[in-house]
Amino acid sequence: MITSVDSALAQQIVNTVKDVCGYDINFISENGEIFASTNTSRIGTFHEIGKKAAFSGNTIEVNENDSFTGTQQGINMPVYHNGKLLAVIGITGIPAEVRKYAYLAERITRLLIREKELNAFSRSQADKKNYIVTTLMREEKTDSGYLNECLRGFGIDPETPKRFLVIRINPRYNLMNLSLLEQKIGQMFMQADIELFTFNYPREFLAIAEDNIYRRNAFLLQSFSRKNPELAKIAVGKACPLFHLHLSYSSAKTALKSIEDAEKNFVSFDDLTLELIISSADKTSREEFLKKTLSHLSEEDIKIIEAYFSEDMSLANTSGRLYIHKNTLQYKLNHIHEKSGLNPRRFQDAVLLYLALQIQDLQYLS
Repeated sequence: MITSVDSALAQQIVNTVKDVCGYDINFISENGEIFASTNTSRIGTFHEIGKKAAFSGNTIEVNENDSFTGTQQGINMPVYHNGKLLAVIGITGIPAEVRKYAYLAERITRLLIREKELNAFSRSQADKKNYIVTTLMREEKTDSGYLNECLRGFGIDPETPKRFLVIRINPRYNLMNLSLLEQKIGQMFMQADIELFTFNYPREFLAIAEDNIYRRNAFLLQSFSRKNPELAKIAVGKACPLFHLHLSYSSAKTALKSIEDAEKNFVSFDDLTLELIISSADKTSREEFLKKTLSHLSEEDIKIIEAYFSEDMSLANTSGRLYIHKNTLQYKLNHIHEKSGLNPRRFQDAVLLYLALQIQDLQYLS
């Protein structure tokens, strides 16, 4: 809540009022000093009637023949906010002409002050959100009393399980348009009833969602990822108690890693199985594995074993799916064995080939 007006805000106000009415405007403190004016030569000078108006609380008009220290003809009107004197607004000019602008000047002053208060509140709320999210992400030692106070301020129950959400911005996205993307993501979170989110430099949005709210509104996040595949990827961590949310963040990062180079744009840690193993391997290891398993196979060979595994390794079902004779399929599987050194009909070799197909499908190779 603003209880005083600094010179910068005061100068903004006098410039705005003059733009509307065309007359010089002064902002005068309670001790009579002009601390903002559209006539810069008057800044820092003493205004006798301004001081009297501040002391009395009354609007005072000064006519051409009146003589007061540092005062020109015009109207001097005290302005109050939340019961406290902010300043005296002086409008220089013939009172009969400028009188009609006195109320307008007061309204503009109140509006600009209220705007500043709202902006300050918004920044304060954003700072608190960033504090909550980053503190819980990093498992930092913190004042639990203040943290709980902040959580309650956003209507968040500290006792319920929660999840971390990580939204990774596409590297090709122009960050000059970040404010537009932030607006889009903010609207998505609002629809999903997710209050706590912040931007994590350089290309991530982080959010904390109540587990029950996430489960209820996950479809909104999935819908956003489908509609905006070129913007970002969304990963959701596992549900954890408040002071173990760093584990949820870690699991969200693991989930995100599983789709880093894939076409998929949304993933939840809860849905990961084989991806947990694949994502734990570094890129070089994955490339070496693919070289040892699939590098000697043609696209036709890969389509055959994909169909074979999709049909639970049934020769009859696979040959029917591929519209080829069973003997032809046998021949092709033998050929794949010869080329790769792995027999698709042998369980251990089939596991290796299946794992290779999953790595390839997830597009881990750049």
